[in-house]
Amino acid sequence: MHAMINYPHIASMVFNTPLYATPTLVQAVRNVLEPRLLGRTNEMPQSLGMESGTGEEREMQRLNVVGRIAVIPVHGVLVARRGHITAACEELLSYEKLRSQITAALNHEHVEEIFLDFHTGGGHAMGCKELADFIRASTAIKPITALVNFAAYSAGYYLAASCSRIIASPTAGVGSIGVIIETYEVSRMEDEMGITFNTYFRGDHKNNGSPHEPITDQAVQEINGMLDASYAQFTESVAEFRGIEVGAVIDTQARLYRPQQALAAQLIDEIASAQDAINAAAERYTRSSTPSPTRNSRSIRAQARAFDTRCQL
Repeated sequence: MHAMINYPHIASMVFNTPLYATPTLVQAVRNVLEPRLLGRTNEMPQSLGMESGTGEEREMQRLNVVGRIAVIPVHGVLVARRGHITAACEELLSYEKLRSQITAALNHEHVEEIFLDFHTGGGHAMGCKELADFIRASTAIKPITALVNFAAYSAGYYLAASCSRIIASPTAGVGSIGVIIETYEVSRMEDEMGITFNTYFRGDHKNNGSPHEPITDQAVQEINGMLDASYAQFTESVAEFRGIEVGAVIDTQARLYRPQQALAAQLIDEIASAQDAINAAAERYTRSSTPSPTRNSRSIRAQARAFDTRCQL
């Protein structure tokens, strides 16, 4: 049980907190964390560990600008701030980092349009609305296109919906407009091991969701309150961003949508392969600057190579 005492911060990011994430993503992250929380270090992925903010800053790539377009990847698990855990099962991207990259693109004198390249199952509810509102406000400065290549679920879709438009590749998926909270309890295991945790606290709600005892009705009520608030925020924001009724968003019931279904439900604006979308945008901006045909082709090919590199990484 020593490991569980040492990693309360890790646990707090996954359990007892609202997540805009698919159940599959929650399960994947839980599979990584549970061995540490339960002391089963023989099952623990060797690469899991804490990551400092300074380390993440060192890894931050320079803005990728080719022609008049900036392509910013939105990949992996979305977290509120830098310096959480390393990418043991997927790469991590903080809302802080993404905001700084978008800001750099907005301030770049040669960037005409920003493409956010999505492949994520979602992540933290905390911080997601703030970034989505920032993206929506930023679309008044420069167009921001969401390129779903190949997944924008839950928090990922929240951010995509705030963009100027959404283009989904033919085999992509969007949706999962919902919120999930998981708790964990180890009281029966502790009983079998002869371990007793004595907790002393003030404030009736201070010990809600403790893993050392069965969940209480009071804690369930609090959890439902958090779910209701986060769900209302999510559905109302998507409805506002996409110009559809809140009831229509709620009717999706966190369903996962394929492109044709998403187009019919007004969750996306266009279906096109990522490469075609990038090429079309590159051609549009090179044409507007009236260079020679040879330079047009060269610029489009350069943009294509840059995008291919991003996909491979």
